[in-house]
Amino acid sequence: AAGLWTVFTLGGVGSKASTQLEQCSPLASQSLLLLLILFYFLISDNTAFSSSNPHAFQINFNSLYTALCEQQKSDQATLLLYMLLHQNSNVRTYVLARTDIENLV
Repeated sequence: AAGLWTVFTLGGVGSKASTQLEQCSPLASQSLLLLLILFYFLISDNTAFSSSNPHAFQINFNSLYTALCEQQKSDQATLLLYMLLHQNSNVRTYVLARTDIENLV
């Protein structure tokens, strides 16, 4: 629980210097960390999210791709991209089909 609280509070007092994402948009940084936590629990416990409709929500891959390209200096964004590419074949197919993949690299 202490580790989870540290993630939510961005390390608290005395943590290392803030990243560019944290400085310009703390809400975006908190949201990214929450996505990483949810993604971790989704991978570790597939029974928690099992339902009759596996496609319960839709996401705009173009917006996600653009946001990830803009935030690749952030360790959290890079980790999210890594997890999405390795765990989601739809994201992997979309990224490989892009003609401007050099923006991501």
